[in-house]
Amino acid sequence: MIIGEDREKVIQNIKEAANNRNFTAKVEIGDPVMTLDQRLKLVDDFWNHQNKFNSKVNNGIGHLIFRTLANTITHNTEVEGLENLHDLPRGGAIITSNHFSQFDSLPIKRLADKVHIPLSIVIEDTNLMLPGFLRYLMNYVGTIPLVNSPNYIGNEFIKHLHDALDKNSWVLIYPEQEMWWNYRKPRKLQRGAYYFAAKQNVPVISTFVEIQDLPRLEKKNPDFYQTKYIVHVLPVIYPDVTLNLKKRSEKMMEQDYEQKVAAYERVYGKKLDYDFTPWDIAGWRQK
Repeated sequence: MIIGEDREKVIQNIKEAANNRNFTAKVEIGDPVMTLDQRLKLVDDFWNHQNKFNSKVNNGIGHLIFRTLANTITHNTEVEGLENLHDLPRGGAIITSNHFSQFDSLPIKRLADKVHIPLSIVIEDTNLMLPGFLRYLMNYVGTIPLVNSPNYIGNEFIKHLHDALDKNSWVLIYPEQEMWWNYRKPRKLQRGAYYFAAKQNVPVISTFVEIQDLPRLEKKNPDFYQTKYIVHVLPVIYPDVTLNLKKRSEKMMEQDYEQKVAAYERVYGKKLDYDFTPWDIAGWRQK
């Protein structure tokens, strides 16, 4: 499924960012542009609305739709490496994945459903303003919006994150930050997800999603083939309590990146190289 216009321009943005090693560059076109004050008000309104009756009803509907989408849109998704979760203690955890689609939480949702764990998703604040149906999902599927404000992160965000973990949920965080559409390669990771895991003393469930081309074209865009996903569950990463918070989170981040790179090189049979090639974009039909 292709969401968003002018994929060729987005791919060009990815190419420039990759070749410049700017791994957190915003490459999508037409994302909402808001001031910090507008973002803080947007998220404050979101949390205030969550306590209302109609919001609780919509959350029930949203979770049902989310599960249905996971079972339909990603019906052919495969999960490998479940044995890595056998010794995982019951309780909350941070789960990380590569970020390549507006719907890349769906394969992770399938994984969570397989082991009967509720899933929450950390999203960028402006995702609450996405158009149409995506906006509804961002507001009613158990999301935790993140505003790039130290005061918000240190107070409101950490409180809601703790609440989700305390309910034995997995919390999906994308340590690559920005979405790079259909980009196959694991990017350099940012420390936030691992800081939260270390601070809350919870494990990180490391995953890497492989994207395979299918031999049929997208109905509405013949320049791209349809794709399927394989979720690779990698060894669980536990915080080293003998280290201070900074070193603990850095060690977790480094291990997660190494595991994702190793998974990439294993499943694709390629050495990781960030110089852009057309193959980097799954499904892109080169004429």
